Amino acid sequence: MLKWIIALGLAVIVIGVLHPAMARRLPLGRLPGDVRVAFRGRAYHFPFTTTLLLSALLGLVLRLL
Repeated sequence: MLKWIIALGLAVIVIGVLHPAMARRLPLGRLPGDVRVAFRGRAYHFPFTTTLLLSALLGLVLRLL
């Protein structure tokens, strides 16, 4: 159990460090099907397609482990 917590913590750190560089190259959050609504001066973002894509990718990776 402790190994999984450490691995998860390291993964969060690595993703946090790589996120700015990946955000410039990958269109995650701006895919067709991601909804952005502006209402009363506020912008709300609902990344439906990005969530489905990342869930499928994570499921594939976990299935291969």
